[in-house]
Amino acid sequence: MGGWEGTGGSRVVPGPLWVTGLGAPGAMGGTHTGPSSCAMCWSPPKLALLLSPTWALPGHPGWGCYPQARVGRVPIPTPRSGGAMGCALDLPHTSLYPPFTPDLFAAVEPILPSLQEDDIVVWVLGAGPYPPGVVALQELLDAASEELEPEDVWQPEDMNDTCLYIFTSGTTGLPKAARVSHLKSIMCLSFYELVGASSRDVVYLALPLYHMAGSLLGIVGCIGIGATCVLKEKFSASQFWDDCRAEGVTVFQYIGELCRYLVNQPQRPGEREHGLRLAVGSGLRPDVWRSFLQRFGAIRIVETYGMTEGNVTLFNYTGTPGAVGRSSFIYKLFSPFEIVRYDVTEGAPVRDAAGRCIRVGTGETGLLIAPVTPRTPFLGYAGSRELSEQKLLRGVFAEGDTYFSTGDLMEQDAAQFVRFRDRTGDTYRWKGENVATTEVAEALVAHESLQEATVYGVTVPGHEGRAGMAALVLRPGCRLDGPALYRHVEQLLPPYAWPRFLRLQERLAMTETFKQQKVRLAQEGFDPARVPDPLFLLDETTKAYVPLGPALWEGVLEGRLRI
Repeated sequence: MGGWEGTGGSRVVPGPLWVTGLGAPGAMGGTHTGPSSCAMCWSPPKLALLLSPTWALPGHPGWGCYPQARVGRVPIPTPRSGGAMGCALDLPHTSLYPPFTPDLFAAVEPILPSLQEDDIVVWVLGAGPYPPGVVALQELLDAASEELEPEDVWQPEDMNDTCLYIFTSGTTGLPKAARVSHLKSIMCLSFYELVGASSRDVVYLALPLYHMAGSLLGIVGCIGIGATCVLKEKFSASQFWDDCRAEGVTVFQYIGELCRYLVNQPQRPGEREHGLRLAVGSGLRPDVWRSFLQRFGAIRIVETYGMTEGNVTLFNYTGTPGAVGRSSFIYKLFSPFEIVRYDVTEGAPVRDAAGRCIRVGTGETGLLIAPVTPRTPFLGYAGSRELSEQKLLRGVFAEGDTYFSTGDLMEQDAAQFVRFRDRTGDTYRWKGENVATTEVAEALVAHESLQEATVYGVTVPGHEGRAGMAALVLRPGCRLDGPALYRHVEQLLPPYAWPRFLRLQERLAMTETFKQQKVRLAQEGFDPARVPDPLFLLDETTKAYVPLGPALWEGVLEGRLRI
């Protein structure tokens, strides 16, 4: 097999990839760059990285491509680093090795003494020079052997052992380090095959590589089918279609927000002149789904559902907008789950007189849960046991059973399609009714002047529950028309779901995985003295959203204004 010049001029030679538990070594067939194996390339070009050889680094036995050997507790502090991703798949098992890029090393250097006291070895993705005790990874790569390491060096003792930690997004609190097993990592090799991709495809990936969607599903999924992966350091909606044409992209791995960014772009000539045939991901809203297809052509969309730490996965193979999957007796044999009634006020599932959970009926929203069994385990989080226990429900349908709580509210319709409704922490209760923030947000962005919306509940003195508040981003050239938006909300939503407060922003705050940050917004509330953005109040007397200043705010607090 041939090789090519890697970064720093070092020769990279592909070799066979041994996949534990799946059989014998096999060569991955990439077509984009020439070498046989899964290839990654940056767009614009700046790095080529082949993920398939098994190298033996001098003085560091156990360097193997995949799966990661035995310990491999790997924090990756760089947002979208292909080099760091290679290290995540190829780390030795003798200690803790955080692979830093040279530009981030300056932030680590002041704490080197404390890291060394804790026997933490720092690796840097560059040639150096670096202080004593810091390993320059490029030198080791240059001296790496092309011979395969013995199988007993990297073979895990148990496939359910922890392979690596991946931090959760932290949208509703602090991120938690979720344990990911060797088995789960290996199962991700089949992800793209399950959704209809092949070795001939070129996959466009602009997601952070330190989360599961970008790393295990994106990179490892490409390894599994031998496809080419085009990495984009930062997603650009204005450059997306040019990138697709330049790189011959056929598959796009999305987060719903990325598709929304694309449909919000001004129309340009040639938007349908591309080779993109498949988009796969999660979090795509029905309205964006339809707009995406109408504007960019007949692209097959496969919406999926899953969690880094979860034990249930759903796939929507049919292309039905808004569904995350479809249930059936046969599907539940492989990925069992239930949807049970949930009390938003209590923050817990509803239980009957016998203390058991109650399955929802058709069209009823409830909490998605999945049984914890040897076949569908929940490994939990690093840290205290309480962190993991918070996600478990016991005695759900029988004495002694245990279920994983996803924290997601779902609904199953008469055709067995499963639809995401809201996060349990996002849904709030107002005027005795449950309000799903996703439904309110979808209604708001249907207005011609609004580009983005995120909805959350805020506490109002003297009122039970939480009142609805929405942070909005206007379309370019538009202004907020208070009476028109009032009429729009009045037509599409029941009175209890009307947002009582509005907050105009230039852009919505997002996590690195493009999830809306509602916790901070809810904490800031609607106090004009604390919130720097323009605020508006729903005024039922004038039937309009009116500017919320100190006088109106005091009227709300004192109960003089009806909310």
